[in-house]
Amino acid sequence: MNGHLDLVRELKSLRKGRGVHAGRIEHRIGPAIRAACEIDKSDGPVTVRRKLTTRLTELIHQLPADLRLATLVAFGLEPEARQPLYQQRMLWVAARMDRDERTVRRRVDDAVNQLAELAVVPGDRSGGWRTAELTVAVALDQDRPEVLEQRRIIAEQDGLRELELVAPLPLTETDVQVLYGGTLVPADGGFTLTLPAPVSKEERHEVALRFRLPARQAMPYLLCVPRRPCERFDLRVRFDRDREPPTVFALRGASREDPLHDGHEHPVDRAGEIHVRFHQLTPGLAYGARWEWPA
Repeated sequence: MNGHLDLVRELKSLRKGRGVHAGRIEHRIGPAIRAACEIDKSDGPVTVRRKLTTRLTELIHQLPADLRLATLVAFGLEPEARQPLYQQRMLWVAARMDRDERTVRRRVDDAVNQLAELAVVPGDRSGGWRTAELTVAVALDQDRPEVLEQRRIIAEQDGLRELELVAPLPLTETDVQVLYGGTLVPADGGFTLTLPAPVSKEERHEVALRFRLPARQAMPYLLCVPRRPCERFDLRVRFDRDREPPTVFALRGASREDPLHDGHEHPVDRAGEIHVRFHQLTPGLAYGARWEWPA
């Protein structure tokens, strides 16, 4: 059997109806998709849908920019386009992109072929675990702004020994301290946390880190762009009360290409703080907050 052709056929079948949100999703996918998404026979429908959504999103964000939106919509992964029929979603994206429907369908067909090529070629994937809960507190009312990050992870394999994490701030300018949960090993664009002992599949592990910026350095945003599934993200930011409060925008699944021009205004309370919660984060998209101080 040709793995690429089998995967193309199964992906074209999956995009019909509600796509990844179809009922009895475990019966809508074939062996090629199961292999590409690392879905086990023992996985229940919730796990199947999560693995499917995560892997497809990872692959789609590797496509050329002009194919991404149409492909997300095709599989029902775009929150603004959850119509029950594939044809309805294609009409939606055609209007959004100011293209005729046939052009959009051709782009999706091209994208499906590219997705199959990406999926069957082994590549670097930061697998093995997911985040059950990420809690971040930002203190901007200090001489040295601080970020406290607490994370509870769930192992998806036996013998998990390390976590590859992305720093919320540039490591070259930031002091990083592990409060508990592992040993820090700096890496390009992030860091690896070596765990105290191997973690078994479905077991939980908690880590906490503190990041400190140089004195009074400007910090205009805090974003989380997860590489792996993240079930909950809780963000608190405390601003300097000696200044007029900034205008704050919450980002809920913004495009990683230009997340800082997105978001909805979020109020600052009397204590000079904001508190934003996010659920079921999509890997590759940006979540968090940005703020603009008065001139």
